[in-house]
Amino acid sequence: QVQLVESGGGLVEPGGSLRLSCAASRNIFMFNAMGWFRQAPGNQRELVATITSGGSTNYADSAKGRFTISRDNAKNTVYLQMNSLKPEDTAVYYCAASSVGDPRRATSYNYWGQGTQVTVSS
Repeated sequence: QVQLVESGGGLVEPGGSLRLSCAASRNIFMFNAMGWFRQAPGNQRELVATITSGGSTNYADSAKGRFTISRDNAKNTVYLQMNSLKPEDTAVYYCAASSVGDPRRATSYNYWGQGTQVTVSS
């Protein structure tokens, strides 16, 4: 069993930045990919960004140019740096780990964190 704990969410004004962290209870190098997803009220959970064990990254169109996913295998931690935040980025952000499968698909992720709230508002 793997536990994922997100942190770093909060309230930020439009145009501001936040860095989310996801600490894993086991070595993240063993996973095929790590990802960040988000879910806003009334919406389905959607992919934000993923990073494979080899370091390849993938971003949702809404995140490209503003968000950066990274990983520190020594700390078993994955990060999501979010810049130029917009009100439409408001959501609960989830960290997830995938053992196998297409990292762009939520169904490939078998471990999920509890989520951290990000609110972008003036």
